[in-house]
Amino acid sequence: MKRTLPPLNGLRAFEAAARHMSFTDAADELSVTQAAISHQVRGLEQRLGLKLFVRRNRSLLLSEAGQAYLPAVRAAFDQLNEATEKLLQKDRGGHLTVTTTASFAMKWLVPRLGGFQRTNPEVDVRVSTSTDLVDFAREDVDIGIRYGRGHWPSLSAERLLTEDVMPVCAPSLVKGPNGLKKPADLKNFTLLHIGNFPDDWQIWLTAAGVKGIDASRGVSFDFSLAAYQAAMDGLGVALGRHKLVAPDLEAGRLVAPFDFKMSTELAYYVVYPPEAIRRRKIKAFRDWVMSLAEVAPRQP
Repeated sequence: MKRTLPPLNGLRAFEAAARHMSFTDAADELSVTQAAISHQVRGLEQRLGLKLFVRRNRSLLLSEAGQAYLPAVRAAFDQLNEATEKLLQKDRGGHLTVTTTASFAMKWLVPRLGGFQRTNPEVDVRVSTSTDLVDFAREDVDIGIRYGRGHWPSLSAERLLTEDVMPVCAPSLVKGPNGLKKPADLKNFTLLHIGNFPDDWQIWLTAAGVKGIDASRGVSFDFSLAAYQAAMDGLGVALGRHKLVAPDLEAGRLVAPFDFKMSTELAYYVVYPPEAIRRRKIKAFRDWVMSLAEVAPRQP
């Protein structure tokens, strides 16, 4: 059924003028001129065919029709305001699901997440860890941090952090006369591999100019965290991504036995559907995490 509603501006002007009993005060509230309020109210009266106000030289009174009309108009605006506040509160707060890998979540994101929570206490962050690429259209995920080259079809991808790769091991492995002193000594130690990056050791050894080492030997793990833990336990030497092993290096649980670090063409990216950035909580998280990004990411 077709609705025959009067102009919204006229209704707003009428409700504000009736609340203040003044066209001047109504104009101040709505940031328009007194003449505009008078014009909008007069247009509403013409549309209704009724006088809503009794105008006097120094005062303004509601007419009988105005008194009858005001409660319904005010209730409608109150209901609209309440619905709008609820909608905005839901968009500002509620749950925000962030997808990333378990290693990045534990070693980089989670230690910093308190900064976001302090400035956005109304948002309940859910960190979902997975190595799989998610379907934002079908899964309950709002924004992600992924490791790659920055090319994900139909998604916005902003580079967050570049990465260096270098061997890391337990401090005990570098001590003593038979300790790990130079890259060529790796032939005497177990190489720890990460399943998603099976060629990393061969690439690093080639970049470091080391020959005569079988890069395929050693122990393999499905996840970075397992390989780094094995390195901390002294099982062997892992290739650490600097952003992930930095906390363990600083704490002395791991050491980097060589100065050489290999830059990679891969980086960590903040990814999300382009239209999602219009949602306040998603934009808030994106702005916060990008504020932690490298100022000028170096080229690999």
